[in-house]
Amino acid sequence: MSLVTLLPFIVLIGAMFLMTRSAKKKQQAAVQMRNDMQPGTGVRTIGGMYATVKEVHDDTVLLEVAPGVHAVYAKNAIGAVLDDDEYNRIVHGDDALAADGTVVPDDASSLIDADATAATDDAKIDLVKDTGADDDAEDVKDAKSAKSEDTSGKTGDKADGEGGAK
Repeated sequence: MSLVTLLPFIVLIGAMFLMTRSAKKKQQAAVQMRNDMQPGTGVRTIGGMYATVKEVHDDTVLLEVAPGVHAVYAKNAIGAVLDDDEYNRIVHGDDALAADGTVVPDDASSLIDADATAATDDAKIDLVKDTGADDDAEDVKDAKSAKSEDTSGKTGDKADGEGGAK
């Protein structure tokens, strides 16, 4: 066999080796993260629940999911160990201000110019449904009745015209 015929097999085996190697590295990093958990750290479970670690055992972890509420989870159920700043930001809503000190308001009232608001208040938009639709419906009925009268009148004229021609 020549090297050219073996090359696709060598490339395939090399690709499989690299894929399994990266998967093993990720798995080892996850195991190391779970082993490094300490009581008092914040975690996120694979189900998306945030909790505080109270006790760490060999295969299980005691989590405080709410004040005074404890639950036992498998270590494999821990999706991420969070640092204190991130945990407090997510769970307690502690938002750190940006480095430049910019504060974004909760509503847009401070972003609107007061003079522009006063000018637009004078020209209010009427959101009441127009009752002209009822008038339009009556106009359509009138038009239909007039058309039927015209049609009957034309039929009579044709009959009269034909009768007069004979």
